[in-house]
Amino acid sequence: MQTAPPARPSAPVRPQPPAQLLNAVQALGAGFAGDVGIAVRDIDEGWSVAWAGDTPRPQQSVSKLWVAIAVMDAIDRGRMSLTDPVTVRRSDLTVFHQPIRALVGPDGYRTTVGDLLRGAMTRSDNTCNDVLLWRVGGPEAIRRMLAAKRIAGVTFGPGERELQARTAGLTWRPEWAGGWGFLQARAAMTHAARARALDRYLAAPIDGASANGVTLGLSLLAQGKLLSARSTASLLALMRSSRTGPLRLKSGLRPGWTLAHKTGTGQDLGALSTGYNDVGLLVAPNGHRYAVAVMIASTRVAIGTRMRLMGNVTRAIVAAAD
Repeated sequence: MQTAPPARPSAPVRPQPPAQLLNAVQALGAGFAGDVGIAVRDIDEGWSVAWAGDTPRPQQSVSKLWVAIAVMDAIDRGRMSLTDPVTVRRSDLTVFHQPIRALVGPDGYRTTVGDLLRGAMTRSDNTCNDVLLWRVGGPEAIRRMLAAKRIAGVTFGPGERELQARTAGLTWRPEWAGGWGFLQARAAMTHAARARALDRYLAAPIDGASANGVTLGLSLLAQGKLLSARSTASLLALMRSSRTGPLRLKSGLRPGWTLAHKTGTGQDLGALSTGYNDVGLLVAPNGHRYAVAVMIASTRVAIGTRMRLMGNVTRAIVAAAD
């Protein structure tokens, strides 16, 4: 008597994204007048949807997230503490948004690692971030961390000062610390020279990351695979307290939903805007979690239109979860 061969175990059924959300993300990406990447990753079920989600785009201040993770990782390993004292010198000042600049006198400004982290993550202070970057080991330390923690699709640039100088087609000079010298040098350039430099940057951003790579990193963070439970909670609390971009992803929230996020904003040249981003961890009232990234590499549309796109991505996630 023949016996039937043993049944093969069936492959696990992979959760599928809601068709409503997939269609919405595709429509939002296709309908936007600019180079945009959109990614949504369901952290609890594992599915993801994206529009042009694998193309590297400028991160700008989104990259502060990776510095913060490296700092918290160093704290977890006992190499650093949030209470460690730090003196910020005038020579540490960077460019563009740096609220701490007003506090840095001739003898510097005495603060702590924790306060610098809060400034970088809630106010996107460039100097706070750069001081932490070099304290944790510089750009190479961040790149090693990204590789070690398998955050694929994310690279890290040379630090704020060199990044902004190279984006404008300049080479950073130490005497530009504080930003005015840089702004004057950039203003002295021809439009054509700046346009060539910006085109080079957009073609191969030295701080590039894909939307899918960013949502992977956010998912690993939310799952507790990057940091200790305490450090994860502390970092996400800072991200929920962010004061930047209140009308970007946040504009699509409904009551009971929360967003822990990090924005990024690059340089403009005439009507062209670059590196206009918002990424974060979206949590439903029932605790269900989504990683989301909207990364606009370049566009000429008005700020309100960019914000509306981001809010609409959040609204699409909320609607699909109902």
